[in-house]
Amino acid sequence: MSRPVIGITCYVEPAKFTVWEMTTALLPYNYIDHVARAGGQPVILPPAGEPATLVGRLDGLILAGGGDIDPARYGQAPHEQTGYIRQFRDDAEFELVRAALERGIPFLGVCRGLQVLNVSLGGSLRQHLPDTVGHRGHAPAPGHFGRMPVRLASGSRTAKVFNSETVDVAHYHHQAIDRLGAGLTVTAHAEDGTIEAVELENHPFALAVQWHPEADDEGALFEALVRQSRS
Repeated sequence: MSRPVIGITCYVEPAKFTVWEMTTALLPYNYIDHVARAGGQPVILPPAGEPATLVGRLDGLILAGGGDIDPARYGQAPHEQTGYIRQFRDDAEFELVRAALERGIPFLGVCRGLQVLNVSLGGSLRQHLPDTVGHRGHAPAPGHFGRMPVRLASGSRTAKVFNSETVDVAHYHHQAIDRLGAGLTVTAHAEDGTIEAVELENHPFALAVQWHPEADDEGALFEALVRQSRS
């Protein structure tokens, strides 16, 4: 059986590798490894050209983590802590999400990917969580994941993926959903009330999490996406 093709969005940032230092399209290899181990064929989709036109060639799509969305997209001015906005990435990924949802292909959003899904459906974001939850547990230090349990909604697809109603997961985000996008159902919360997962109603498989599943060895979400992408 051939591997389903799973497109994964990526960063475009200055980077150093071997003897080079230059602007690079890059993605943490954990995403690629998880998809390959789950039986999928990972394909990186840089935010250049018209990646949304490739949706018809994909069996599934992952919107990976990254910097903040331009808050103008949900009618707000930037918070002083909002940063790493890349307009070209916003443009590409909002088009990708629209195309993927219209075609009904399996979709997994990770961190920023959840936020793109929510905003594309008319939702908004809390721009800096410490202002509202009173702690920095969701992003304890630059370059370091925090660990925090989340409670999954009973009977949700997310809970069925993990076969549990509580999971301990890796967090690295300072923003989260405020106003929920149209058609989304909340399927996980952190103990402080932060929305940590959503699903799109009336879609075969459109699920997004605020945490970072790629940071863990356990790959249930990637396995579920690839499994759905075979059908």
